[in-house]
Amino acid sequence: MDRFKAEFEVLDDRFGYDGGDDYVEVLHRGSRKTEGPVYFPAGRYLVWSDIPNDRLLRWDETTGTVGVFRSPSGNANGNTRDREGRLVTCEQGARRVTRTEHDGSITVLADNYQGKRLNSPNDVVVRSDGTIWFTDPRYGITGYYEGSPAESEIGGDHVYRFDPATGELAIVADDFVRPNGLAFSRDEKQLYVVDTRNRHLRVFDVTADGTLSGGKVFAEAWFDGIRLDCYGRVWAAALDGLHCYDPDGTLIAKLLLPESASNLTFGGAKRNNLFITNSGGDLYSIRVTFAGA
Repeated sequence: MDRFKAEFEVLDDRFGYDGGDDYVEVLHRGSRKTEGPVYFPAGRYLVWSDIPNDRLLRWDETTGTVGVFRSPSGNANGNTRDREGRLVTCEQGARRVTRTEHDGSITVLADNYQGKRLNSPNDVVVRSDGTIWFTDPRYGITGYYEGSPAESEIGGDHVYRFDPATGELAIVADDFVRPNGLAFSRDEKQLYVVDTRNRHLRVFDVTADGTLSGGKVFAEAWFDGIRLDCYGRVWAAALDGLHCYDPDGTLIAKLLLPESASNLTFGGAKRNNLFITNSGGDLYSIRVTFAGA
């Protein structure tokens, strides 16, 4: 199996990493730009996006094989699971957010806001109440590589909340340039959102009615996808790999990688397999001593 030496740069003793794999495994090569990894424990497989090739790929944990999960995919970008184990996808090229039902059929959850088409949904998370939160920058409508050129009908790049129970789509943050990765804190009282164009990561307080307040800058760098681990630490995909932040905002460690990371997720039986996608079209995996939130 293709692999390379794992290089953790520890910047603060609070990181406390001891053990885990010595090598990062390369599970797949040959894509153009990989994104949106999501793990399905019931089937022990991972699904991720190959945006320019307009397909979703699937890696089987039991056999190590890779196949096409769906093509075309609407230039799928971010993916997640909902509370019923269904795939939720940001179809960047198709300019919509969809849900793949258990029978394989596709349900469109959101494709417009007040009659105006979405830009190109990018990344998505599901809260414990079933609401679906996603970012909608313009990356998929600026050229042919990851979508198709078009004008923004909405005129802004926002963060949205969709309620499947009511069908309501609401803007929860409208002061971003290019919103990207997003993740809830473990208690869901905070929402972290990346603004890639502004090269920072912000944190909001989530109120009881599902609106956001605050929005201070939590960390500064070029970021893409983000996830939290079981200790509440924020892991952010960055140009030199993954950055790990303590909940107080201190950068405490980096996992250095040969390509800029685009996104990550946790999976495996103990949720301590760290899966990473990158700008070079690869899929990486490393088993670590901590688990996903």
